[in-house]
Amino acid sequence: MIALAGIIILGILAQWVAWKFKIPAILPLLLIGLLVGPVAAEFLSEDGTKWIEPIWNGEKGLFPGEGLYYFVSLSISIILFEGGLTLKKNEIKTIGPVVTKIITLGALVTFIAAAVAVHYLFQLSWQVSFLFSGLIIVTGPTVITPILRNIPLKKDVSAILKWEGILIDPIGALIAVLVFEFISVEGDSGFTQTALLEFGKIVLFGTSFGFTFAHALAYVVNKKLIPHYLLNVVSLSTVLLVYVESDLFAHESGLLAVVVMGMVLGNSKISNLKELLYFKESLSVLLISILFILLSANMNMSELYLILNWKTAILFAIIVFVIRPLGVFLSTQKSSLKINEKLFISWVGPRGIVAAGIASLFGSKLAAKGVEGAEYITPLVFMVVLGTVLLNATTARLFAKTVGVFLKTSNGILIIGANDVAQLIAKYLHQNNRHVVLLDSNKMNIEKAKEKGLEAMSANIYSETLTDDIELNDVGYLMALTANSDINNYAIQKFSAQFGENGSFRLVSTDEMLDDENNPLKGLFSHTDDYHALAELARKHSYINEIEIENQEHYKQLIAATETDKDRIPLFIKNEAGELSIIPANHTNLNTISENSKLVYLGKNLKT
Repeated sequence: MIALAGIIILGILAQWVAWKFKIPAILPLLLIGLLVGPVAAEFLSEDGTKWIEPIWNGEKGLFPGEGLYYFVSLSISIILFEGGLTLKKNEIKTIGPVVTKIITLGALVTFIAAAVAVHYLFQLSWQVSFLFSGLIIVTGPTVITPILRNIPLKKDVSAILKWEGILIDPIGALIAVLVFEFISVEGDSGFTQTALLEFGKIVLFGTSFGFTFAHALAYVVNKKLIPHYLLNVVSLSTVLLVYVESDLFAHESGLLAVVVMGMVLGNSKISNLKELLYFKESLSVLLISILFILLSANMNMSELYLILNWKTAILFAIIVFVIRPLGVFLSTQKSSLKINEKLFISWVGPRGIVAAGIASLFGSKLAAKGVEGAEYITPLVFMVVLGTVLLNATTARLFAKTVGVFLKTSNGILIIGANDVAQLIAKYLHQNNRHVVLLDSNKMNIEKAKEKGLEAMSANIYSETLTDDIELNDVGYLMALTANSDINNYAIQKFSAQFGENGSFRLVSTDEMLDDENNPLKGLFSHTDDYHALAELARKHSYINEIEIENQEHYKQLIAATETDKDRIPLFIKNEAGELSIIPANHTNLNTISENSKLVYLGKNLKT
């Protein structure tokens, strides 16, 4: 009981440390697990036992027999399902080909090259070498997201790393499963045929079960056949059912099944999806906390001593400095990515929970069967996981600045509210090559925005998870355009530091509009027009116009015309290069009018 409670307490403590110091949680979790496991047994415990013993050995331990491996398998299935839920097909329009090549060609390069390296360095059999290389193919969103969270990058670069991390997990797992089947098949007779048959069964049953159960769950949820209070637990039990059932028909196909199920559900029109995602995220945090401590504590010092030599350092250097860049550069040929962006993607490749979990699972099983060299699998994979996470966590920001992918000015725009007014303004900004994201809790508004080709997120601004979205890293402007002045004020107060480094603006409230002396400096567009005035004008004249500005005096005349005639509201200044500047409410004092600039405004055509 003490050990079980200790794992949970230490796991959540490690998560807090990771949050506090902005590092991947895997780092403190692994170190704690090693401390209470092999390190404690070797140096700290008087009787030579571990402080936490994951496997029951007759006197102490948490899981009897193969119980630990069952727990690891089921936990990884939940984590991968949660990852699949976050995959949106509309996000991959611009970076689809690159991601596809990275998770296929890039994975193949890693699979072959890493196997060759470990085979000749450690004299392992080709079967064990390819098992190792299959395991280190995977990166992982749980380690990439914390690293990139505070690095302003182009949206495409962040999106590529995010998609690679989630999609490569099941691919790497499947490759490792295939190699494991090769090794497990006894004798040479029918070896290749048997392995290929197993792989075919994995793909067939994994995709079939995942696709079928996803649609079945979406149907019963949308038809409200499940009461709201049972939604999360029914979804959880369905994920476990899919994993187990698929695994019964084709051994090790469960991982693919749950990822397919998550992807299908995440892209279907299912009600309460956001609530389901929040539940799975919370559960994943708990499971990851427990898993990493258990898996690292399950290791022994004898396994660590196996890799305590110069060969390990050479292998790590080859993986990080040769194999990863080679795979990325081959996969991004003829893409729109620049050399510095390719270098940064090459540098960021931390391995995560799936690599560590499956390595422990397969390594222990093969070692128990007496397969020569299997004892190297777990410690070598853990070395790659710990080394890459530590390297990327400490150097990613500096490396981004060094190669020039660190955005010095974040020009993306986050608009709070996805109402008709916000959509109209966002569409104009998007057409003028600005990255715009609309945020709203109203799902109908979000759907309408997406139908117009706009990027929109369904989220509650009172939630703490919004600042974790790495694809908002290039946002430097914040505009609050809701009808609720309290929400607008809250958005400015909460998100200015994160998303408004270049400017945070909100619509003036009705009270402020009637009180010239207390008009806010952060007012947006006009100090004489609140949301209702803007919405009414957008309803009557749903288009945005431009008019050339001859000089500063002409600009003042144009502004005066918009104030006397309530059929127009000024929005932006567009310079000769096409760059847009937001017009604040105190726009009469704006002195940034350059030659050949244009006034962008909402409403009737303006002629002066």
